Amino acid sequence: MLVTCSAFPQGGIRLSKPKKKGTQTTQQTSAPQRETRTFASADQKLTVQPRESFFAIFSALNQCGYDQELDKSDPLRSQLREEVRAEVSQSEAAKNDLSQICSFYKDHDTGDATRNLSEYVSLALFTSEPPALAPSVKEADLPPDAAAVLGFLPLVQRFYDATKGHQIWMKHQGDLDLMVSHLRQPLHDMILGTDLYLKLPLTGVADRSFSVVVEPQIAPGQVNARDYGSDYSIVVSPGVGDSLKLDQIRHTYLHYVLDPYALSRGSSMKRLQPLLESVRNAPMDETYKNDISLLVIESLIKAIEARQVKPTEPITAKLDKKVADARRAALESERSAMVNQATQQGFILTKYFYGKLAEFELTPTGFKEDFGDMLYALNVDEQKKLADNTVFATQASSEVIARARPEGEVSGVRLAESKLAQGNYREAERLAQEVLATDSPDAGRALFVLAMASSREGQMDEARGYFERTLQVAKDPRLLAWSHIYLGRIADIQQDREAALTHYNAALNVGDESADTKSAAQKGIEHPMQPPKGSEQ
Repeated sequence: MLVTCSAFPQGGIRLSKPKKKGTQTTQQTSAPQRETRTFASADQKLTVQPRESFFAIFSALNQCGYDQELDKSDPLRSQLREEVRAEVSQSEAAKNDLSQICSFYKDHDTGDATRNLSEYVSLALFTSEPPALAPSVKEADLPPDAAAVLGFLPLVQRFYDATKGHQIWMKHQGDLDLMVSHLRQPLHDMILGTDLYLKLPLTGVADRSFSVVVEPQIAPGQVNARDYGSDYSIVVSPGVGDSLKLDQIRHTYLHYVLDPYALSRGSSMKRLQPLLESVRNAPMDETYKNDISLLVIESLIKAIEARQVKPTEPITAKLDKKVADARRAALESERSAMVNQATQQGFILTKYFYGKLAEFELTPTGFKEDFGDMLYALNVDEQKKLADNTVFATQASSEVIARARPEGEVSGVRLAESKLAQGNYREAERLAQEVLATDSPDAGRALFVLAMASSREGQMDEARGYFERTLQVAKDPRLLAWSHIYLGRIADIQQDREAALTHYNAALNVGDESADTKSAAQKGIEHPMQPPKGSEQ
């Protein structure tokens, strides 16, 4: 559920399963493929490995002021920084490349270190391995937060070559292998424990992937989990004396396991749709308020997490009854607090599932079979009444897995962008208009959504008006550049070449240094946009 906005050159914004990665060719000799580390038995569902695309991107960022939690990071991070810095000092080309990289990083700084990191993590997930370091899917299929920093890739490719990045990567394979080996047992135990609790088969899920990427150059305290269609990923960075964040990995793994259950029960989910009316004022992400299956599964996962909280002190048969009862009461109090907190966030079915899980634990039935019965027994009117009487929290808590946006981002415009990508233009327009009505700081993005929706519906005059308003409101150089490009194309189609050239040249001078932006603007200057054959517009 994660992604940041960006202006897209033609395809818009999509949150869908990435297409298979095609092979990339360059004049360099292709780097040997690293062997994927997979675990046997319970964790054959899991892939855990370092990735050179992450290594390349974050080697560059670590030279440009990305120092977050450096003092808490594994010593390897500082060592890598020094080795790359040494290469930079010996190469004028590397110095020039680094200057451009640092300018790009500064220009795209959102003022929120967590959100900044999130964008580059998403970019790395959709980047092919060196030497190509190019998008692994079509640009239209990139999540918006990755597209927002897409222009970073050609800069990184040159910098990685100039600093002999691949040689540094190969030099430290032993260190990276050691990091992976330290994760093996805790990850194995986590997956096995979760599968045993849910009584699941110890086999993978067809056509679905769950991977852990190990990258030592990222702040160890940050959690970066992604669900893109059927591909689930979480990026970790072991720190000094820092235990692996198994809770976050388990949360992502639970989504990997349980999300298909909701998708396969469309009629049951439709019956629960009225519950969405009761969470409109909850502080959670807008995506949960508009998709009952997401709300159900997140409530279920929070209930599972509460049920799996262990007592701080063991409860055994040898204990005095009063002591044992006191420990059970303390455990139940802690679990209830988690359930209440989730409910106050808007996950109104957490308490229901918490009770049903207590019953499930006493049966031999696997969860896949039991889940249908849980949904069937759910009384919508009763749950709606409970939800209507819930006093919601004033602020949302941080989310572990991201499917539509990073923490802290205004959600309404993201939902509009998602609807735009899905081709639901009327809903995209409705949501964008809601953003404008709230005097949101994302008004520029909302206007761009309206412009794109209008253009795709063939309403060129209306689209032109929204693009022009975007230019008046937006501050993001990429939004400004692409608004000029689209206005140039509209002018070309309407045979106003002079106006078109003005817009294409303006796109080159608003501060967006992305390669795709420059290419599109330059192409507009060299070749007028032609109207589609057989079209009156």
